[in-house]
Formats: sequence, structure tokens, C-alpha cells
Amino acid sequence: MTNPDLKNDSCRLPDSSRQRTQPRPREGVEHASAVTTLAQNVTNALRTEIMEGRFRPDEKLQEMTLSKMLNVSRTPIRAALSGLAAEGLLEYQPNRGYTVRSLNADRLIAVFDLRGVLEGLAARLAAEKGMSESVANSFRAALDQGDAIMNKGALHDSDRAIFGEINVQIHEAILRAADDRMLNDMLRLCRNIPISSDRNVLWSDFAWVRRSHDDHHRLLDAIALRDGARAEQLMKEHVHAVKLQMKIELEQSGHSDELKR
Repeated sequence: MTNPDLKNDSCRLPDSSRQRTQPRPREGVEHASAVTTLAQNVTNALRTEIMEGRFRPDEKLQEMTLSKMLNVSRTPIRAALSGLAAEGLLEYQPNRGYTVRSLNADRLIAVFDLRGVLEGLAARLAAEKGMSESVANSFRAALDQGDAIMNKGALHDSDRAIFGEINVQIHEAILRAADDRMLNDMLRLCRNIPISSDRNVLWSDFAWVRRSHDDHHRLLDAIALRDGARAEQLMKEHVHAVKLQMKIELEQSGHSDELKR
């Protein structure tokens, strides 16, 4: 007969083996998490700087300069540059490094045309699916902030960045309600061009900005009524108006030659 004690022992892991299967100390996990968080924060900070036009198209980004600007080591800077290149905000070339992505006027117009289709679809889906209370509240809060700025009756430089964040909040609310991952990914690529970013608002004509903000009110009304066709058309017209105004301002300012390739 087989000794039952021997059989049972043969199925047990030695004490040293059991110890090796235990989780690693939490300190290592927390350290890795802290490093990841720093890299993410640096990436977010650089993304915002690029989107708001701090760096010109084709400008080379130096690790040392960025390290001093953000007061961090070069390690998270490298991770951030690599990540932003993957997003399409930067271009990488051997022996040259990372530069801000640029494009010509024709390609910029094509980006807005594509955005019109995609954001129109997002608005239609948002209306058809309906907005959750939290998303709708975020949309309304942004509209209230925009109303406060518009009620001043004039555009102030101090409000420009705030209005850009309001614009982002509104468009993100619509995209969240649309709840379509592929659509979100495609729109992110379109928006990851500084001059077409939602944060880079046109800020020279009060009447035009007022009209653009009123578009957002009309969009929320259409979405609340679950009118997908109207929401889609309103968004397409909204993006088309931005495209035309952007083209006019570039031509009038003589900066269209800054958009290369």
C-alpha cells in the first residue's frame, strides 16, 4: 500500500517555495505607481503647453530645457515625449529628436472636415443614447461659465484660457455621452493638432465667439430632446464655422505660412 502521509507530502510545496509565491512588498508597487504618476503629470503638462501654442510648429523640444521648465529630471521628460509622439502631437526623427507636428493649410482644412463628420456622429449618438445626469450637469456648468464670460460684452485676454477649458468640457461631455471607444480614439487623433485643439479658441471677434457659444446651447437642447438628426447637423455646422473662421484669421494675420508640410 502507498503510505498516505508520503502521498500528501509529495503534493505540498516546500516552505521556501511557498514563500516565493507571496506578493512582493508594497513599497515596490507604491514606488512604481509614483514614477508612473509623475510621468503622466509631465505628459499632461506638456500636452497642454503644446495645445495652447507655447511651441511653434516644427520647433524642436530639448530635454534639458523642458526639464528645467517643469522642474523634473529628464527621465519623465523622455517618457512624455515618446508618449506625445505616439499620440501624434510630436514627430520623431533620428539625429534630430522630437519636434512639434505641423501641417499645411489644406491638411488643416481636411482635419476640420473630418472632425465635423466625427463630432456630428458623436452628437447624434449622445442624443440617441441620452446623457446621464452627471454628464448633463457638467455640460450645463460649462455653459453657465461661458455665459458669465459672454455677459461681459467684450473679450478679455484673461478669459481666453478659461473659455478654452469650457469648450473642452462641453465637447468631452458630448463624447462621453456618445460612449463609443473607436469614435473617441479617432477624434483624439484629430484634436491632437495644436491649432485645431478645442483649447485653442479663436479670440478676436466677440460676435463670432458669442455665436459659437450659442451653438453649444442649441446642441444641449437638441440632445435633451433626443433629436439625433438635429444634434448631428448642429455640430457639423458648428465645426464648419470654426474651420472657416480659422482660415480667415490665418490669411488675415499672414501666419498661414507657419503651417508647413
